[in-house]
Amino acid sequence: MHTSTLHIPTADGRADAFAAVPDGDRQYPGVLMYPDGFGIRPVLREMACELAGHGYYVLVPNIFYRHGPTPVIELPAYIGADARPAVFAQLMPMIEAHTAERAVRDADAYLRFLVGRPEVGGDAVAVSGYCIGGLLAVRTAAAHPGRVAAVAAFHGPVAAAGPDLLAAITAEVYFGHAASDLTPEALDGLNRTLDAARLDYLSEIYPGTTHGFTMADTDAFDPAARQGHWDRLLALLDRTLGS
Repeated sequence: MHTSTLHIPTADGRADAFAAVPDGDRQYPGVLMYPDGFGIRPVLREMACELAGHGYYVLVPNIFYRHGPTPVIELPAYIGADARPAVFAQLMPMIEAHTAERAVRDADAYLRFLVGRPEVGGDAVAVSGYCIGGLLAVRTAAAHPGRVAAVAAFHGPVAAAGPDLLAAITAEVYFGHAASDLTPEALDGLNRTLDAARLDYLSEIYPGTTHGFTMADTDAFDPAARQGHWDRLLALLDRTLGS
């Protein structure tokens, strides 16, 4: 496995990013992986490497680069209930400042950089995301219907994208929701919106989970649910990109 820290030119500056790719001299399908609000840290690097190990070039951008390079804020090694108030007090102003317009400008830069990497083959890519990164993945897929072949969002506020944005997506869609984030009734409403948009999708709740269930460095972590997330994500990527 080869890993590196890269710098992506954007309309508003330069975003640092973590990249992982299998060793070898062949090209691989590209995956843009948006982190959760806690950003690039050991657990995200490990997840990027795990995905890359299945035959993908994985790029994880620092979505809050306007506020500084990784680490944008200092995080505890384990993010539990006691740590969350202080962490979110620092994060929320950055999340609120990350407007839809900024997200789309950044997505343009991230995708241009990703498909331009010599290790990446083909023009079609996939986009995945966690928490706020799930919403950013949806915005990216909607803004680039000809390039994004698959979009996956896990415990992300994807309903906030709205029906018009969802209708702009041409990619195959997977949404994995935490039980604490979405009631069955809300899931039915979201899925009716996806049906109306004529999307090829699967949208489901992971029973018994709380927001952030994929992240091993938080008190929301659910090992079985994270394995389920890998099963769904890898199947989606295999169908749409191969490896």
